[in-house]
Amino acid sequence: MRALLIVSLLALAACAETTQAVDGVARRSAKAAVAETFATRFPMVPKAAVTPFSDCVIDNASAREIGEFAKDAVIGVSETTVALVRSVIERPETQSCITKAGLAALTA
Repeated sequence: MRALLIVSLLALAACAETTQAVDGVARRSAKAAVAETFATRFPMVPKAAVTPFSDCVIDNASAREIGEFAKDAVIGVSETTVALVRSVIERPETQSCITKAGLAALTA
């Protein structure tokens, strides 16, 4: 019984590590798509602010939205990507993050 408990705990730990690794890959891919969107579709965003703004969008996106952004990193940025970025930007938490990130990028 004790051995079964130990094996179960090890399996659970391995699942958690795998989930974190998959989430990390999806977030990096999603961030690349969002950064490309800012760079190509939002010319008013200063180059120095693209990365911090992308971080804000990813940090405030849902798991489903991150999945969509990650997919867009593979198939290419489209008007759907732009609409999704705008949707996430409209959230108060994202706007607050972008305001702080923009000030930091402009004063750096």
